[in-house]
Amino acid sequence: QDILDMEVKPTPSRPPWYELHVQPCVAELLGSAFFIFIGCLSVLEEPEGTGRLQPALAHGLALGVTVAVLGDI
Repeated sequence: QDILDMEVKPTPSRPPWYELHVQPCVAELLGSAFFIFIGCLSVLEEPEGTGRLQPALAHGLALGVTVAVLGDI
């Protein structure tokens, strides 16, 4: 009777191999590609007077968006 009254705690299941290995690599690839793509596009056409501000803002905004979108992975 004592054995039946014992509480058995289930062991937490491991995440699938995809979440452990593939998903972080895909997130890194997409984040880096987006960051580089936006940065390169920001310096293609330089309007008068922007100087270094436009690429700096573009990289900062791209990094912010990338972290917000892919941060949970």
